[in-house]
Amino acid sequence: MCGIVGIVGKSNVNQALYDALTVLQHRGQDAAGIVTSHDGRLFLRKDNGLVRDVFHQRHMQRLVGHMGIGHVRYPTAGSSTSAEAQPFYVNSPYGITLAHNGNLTNVEQLAKEIYESDLRHVNTSSDSEVMLNVFAHELAQRGKLQPTEEDVFAAVSDVHNRCVGGYSVVAMITGYGIVGFRDPHGIRPIVFGQRHTDEGVEYMIASESVSLDVLGFTLIRDLAPGEAVYITEDGKLHTRQCATNPSLTPCIFEHVYLARPDSIIDGISVYKARLRMGEKLAEKILRERPDHDIDVVIPIPDTSRTAALELANHLGVKFREGFVKNRYIGRTFIMPGQAARKKSVRQKLNAIELEFRGKNVMLVDDSIVRGTTCKQIIQMAREAGAKNVYFCSAAPAVRYPNVYGIDMPSAHELIAHNRSTQDVADLIGADWLIYQDLPDLIEAVGGGKIKIEQFDCAVFDGKYVTGDIDEAYLNRIEHARNDASKAKTQAVSAIIDLYNN
Repeated sequence: MCGIVGIVGKSNVNQALYDALTVLQHRGQDAAGIVTSHDGRLFLRKDNGLVRDVFHQRHMQRLVGHMGIGHVRYPTAGSSTSAEAQPFYVNSPYGITLAHNGNLTNVEQLAKEIYESDLRHVNTSSDSEVMLNVFAHELAQRGKLQPTEEDVFAAVSDVHNRCVGGYSVVAMITGYGIVGFRDPHGIRPIVFGQRHTDEGVEYMIASESVSLDVLGFTLIRDLAPGEAVYITEDGKLHTRQCATNPSLTPCIFEHVYLARPDSIIDGISVYKARLRMGEKLAEKILRERPDHDIDVVIPIPDTSRTAALELANHLGVKFREGFVKNRYIGRTFIMPGQAARKKSVRQKLNAIELEFRGKNVMLVDDSIVRGTTCKQIIQMAREAGAKNVYFCSAAPAVRYPNVYGIDMPSAHELIAHNRSTQDVADLIGADWLIYQDLPDLIEAVGGGKIKIEQFDCAVFDGKYVTGDIDEAYLNRIEHARNDASKAKTQAVSAIIDLYNN
C-alpha cells in the first residue's frame, strides 16, 4: 500500500505535489519523494519519514518545474532503507522516473530477465525499480528520438505482457509527459482529473480521488484495468486500453481499511460502503443473538467509526466515543515490526472510563490481522471497568497473506490462520467475537449503484486472481515478510543509512 501522484500543470507543481502527498499520507509513512522536470532537467528529493519531515523549504525551492510525480511508501517486504524511497530514476531512454503502488508477483523472473536479456542493472530489492526498468526497456525498443503517445502506449502494453501482480503506476518521461497505468485486473486504484486555471487546463493522476478534491481538481474517472493515460508536457490528454484481456477485480480491502472514507474508488463511495458494512454486521448480530445485551457500541478510531455508527443505529444501541486518539502516532497496521506495533497501541489510544464502567461494550474495528492491537484494546476496556467486552470486525477473518501490495504478513502471523472464531476470541480476550461474512462484505462494497462482479478477496478466501500463486511462492514471501526477517533487514538498512549519511 503506497500513494502515488502525478501532475502536469501550467506553473510550478512542487506545492501541489506536496499537498497531494499529505492527503495520501495514510497510504504510507515510511518514506516520501517528489521529482519535477524543468527545461529537460530533473529535480529530486526523497528520504525516509513523513511528508512534513522529508520536505523542508530548501528542498521545495529546488523542486522547480510544471510537471512532476510523487510517492509515499510503506515497505511490504521489510526494508526501510532510504535507498528504496521512490520515485526511482533511469537515464535511458530520455530519463524516466517512476512511482509504483502494488506488488509484482513475478519479480524474481523479471529481475533475471532485466539482467540477462535487457542488460540493465537493478540497484535495490524494490519491485518498483524492476517495473521502471521493464518500462524503460520497452520504450527504448521503439527506437525513437522523440516518443509519441503511440510509443508510450505500446510500451505499457509490453509491461502488461511481462509484469504480473497488482499495480498502479505514474511515470514521468523527462521533457515529454507523464503516464499513468493500472494492472489488467484493476487490483490497485488510480484515478485522474483536471482543473481549469487562467493559464489553461492542468491534469492530475493519483491513488485516491480525495487528493484531487483537496487540490480543486475535478475527478474525470478511474483508469480501467489495463488502461493507460498519457499527458504530454504541453497538456494534451491521451488514454488507451493497453491490455489484451482486462477484467475488473479490485482489492476489497481498500474499502475496509486502506482508503480514506471521502474517496471514491471505481465509482464506489468508500464512506457508503462502510455504512453498509455496519448494516450487515447489525443484521448478523440480530440473527445470532436477537436478545443481545449490548449497552454501548464503541469504535476503535478511526477507520471503523463509520461502520460502528451504522451498526449502533440498526441495533438501537447507544454509540459512544470511548477512546481518545493521539493524532501524532502513525497507523499501527503499517508500522514495520511487531515491537513497534505493540509499543504504539497504548501511546495511540486512551480509554474514557465513564463509557466503559459497568457496561457490556461492543468494540468495533475494521479488521483483525495479527490481533496485537485488538488484544491490548480489549484489555484497556476491561481496565476501564467494562462488564463484558464484545468485539466486532467489519471484515471477515484474515486467513491468508496478501501478495498484491498490502503488508498482510506471513500466514503463521495472522491470528485467524487455521483457527476458529472462538479460538481467536480466546486469544484476544473477547467475551464474544463476531466477524463480517464474506458475502455480506461483497454486498456492502458492491451493493451500490456501481456493480462490480468480482473483487480480490484473497486475504479472506485464499483465491488469488492473477492465477500464479502457489505454495512455493507463499513460502518465499513468508520468509521475506515475517517480523524476524524484517527486524534483521531493518538493522542492516539502518547501518547502511548511517554510513551513507
